[in-house]
Amino acid sequence: MHFLFLSCLKATELIEKKLYFKLSFNEKMQLKMHKTMCSACSNYEKQSYFLDKVLHSPDGMHDSLIDLADLKKETIIKIKKSEKD
Repeated sequence: MHFLFLSCLKATELIEKKLYFKLSFNEKMQLKMHKTMCSACSNYEKQSYFLDKVLHSPDGMHDSLIDLADLKKETIIKIKKSEKD
């Protein structure tokens, strides 16, 4: 069962790999399992996709900036919530 659990370092590596290559079934399952338990890696994936979109599609920057604003608001809310806990 330990093969399902990844470190954040390995998870971020798979997130980046996923942008350009197809992941194996095991890699997909490991990443999915990790992201269900790790909000930091889930946020990293959103940010990574955002950056990839902006860098590869200059025409899509306006929409991406709106997405970034929403992501920033969401992140601030999560940080404030975690400070209260």
